[in-house]
Amino acid sequence: MTWKPHVTVAAIVEHQQRFLLVEENIGGNLVFNQPAGHLEEGEDLIQAVQREMLEETARVFHAQALVGVYLYELAEKQRSYLRFCFCGQAGEILPGHSLDKEIVATHWLTLEEIKARQDRLRSPMVLGCIQDYLDNRRIPLEALHYLHP
Repeated sequence: MTWKPHVTVAAIVEHQQRFLLVEENIGGNLVFNQPAGHLEEGEDLIQAVQREMLEETARVFHAQALVGVYLYELAEKQRSYLRFCFCGQAGEILPGHSLDKEIVATHWLTLEEIKARQDRLRSPMVLGCIQDYLDNRRIPLEALHYLHP
């Protein structure tokens, strides 16, 4: 069997010591996550995280750095996720822009409020990415390279 991890992107946006999270309905469960989703064919990582931010929050995302790359393995589902997590700034909500159907709401939460919801986080990557961000881990965007034949 060939191992193929699902490549995903996520955005960390902090404003006044609060983090932008989405509350989403996944399989009938309400969970919290960063604006995040899958890399689609033809996109680079920055385009993917900008698209996901727009689809899930109706905000434009301006990536400033890569916080980290995370491998999360769900053995019981025989599925692995390779997440590229970026930090940056988000614009104001764009009027008239609808959100993905799974998104119930967006929230600005403090670290303590996020920790209090730890059992409702979509994955351990949510808090792990935030902790790395708070530990000031940053990889310049110039470290990303896209090679085309």
